[in-house]
Amino acid sequence: MTGHTFAGLELSRPLVMGIVNVTPDSFSDGGDAYQAEAAISHGRSLIEQGADIVDIGGESTRPGAKPVPESVEIGRVVPVVRALVDAGATVSIDTCHAAVMEAAIQSGAKIVNDVTALEGDSRSLDVVAAANVSLCLMHMQGEPQTMQHAPTYNDVVNEIHNYLSARVDVCERAGINRSEIAVDPGIGFGKTIDHNLSLINHLSAFADIGCPILLGLSRKSFIAKLSRNEMPKDRMAGSLAGALAGISRGSSILRVHDVAETCQAIAIWQAISHAD
Repeated sequence: MTGHTFAGLELSRPLVMGIVNVTPDSFSDGGDAYQAEAAISHGRSLIEQGADIVDIGGESTRPGAKPVPESVEIGRVVPVVRALVDAGATVSIDTCHAAVMEAAIQSGAKIVNDVTALEGDSRSLDVVAAANVSLCLMHMQGEPQTMQHAPTYNDVVNEIHNYLSARVDVCERAGINRSEIAVDPGIGFGKTIDHNLSLINHLSAFADIGCPILLGLSRKSFIAKLSRNEMPKDRMAGSLAGALAGISRGSSILRVHDVAETCQAIAIWQAISHAD
């Protein structure tokens, strides 16, 4: 999306959103960055590695994850948001709770990343519209506790396209600028392996919504199932392959764990794509 911006960032190349999980039960890192001090250090490291955005989450959304009280989530994320904003990061808050959004925005977050596309909390839409921040809307069938229990679609690409398009329309009517909304098909959130592959292969179908496309497939279980059942931290190569497939099909934002490696892969992909 050359010439366009998102959260003040140029989309002349794919943006890299680095993941900071301030949770004790993240699927991908086992809670490595659970303590605030460790999470802040990790976030600073991601910035140094080239992350354009740092996405901070205080509640796990892995399959089977249980919700945590909003007060706990706020206590986890706010110190990390403040510290990384002070370090110069463009910070995204990964939450589906309006109170957490408010606390993070007040602490300097510029993006709200909601796996429920602002449907998980009746106040979320008003909070985001009033704050004039950027927004990532993701599709999820069901909820984390149940989403991988036999997810079913008649036409996965068309159904998710229509859902995200409708949610963007709702947000736009509420006063949120379409250019500040990114859409995410929600790889692994209520999808089978075949659903995930179809969505990645047909990402370009989402372009007519008129929003940047966010792709989050880093270290997800379908990579291991298509390979040799590797543990999450051993799925980097598959994550990079998926990321490059995604940007070749129109993804503008990649949400990843392995920032330095992703930035390197993008640089080489771009150089080859633009070579004479």
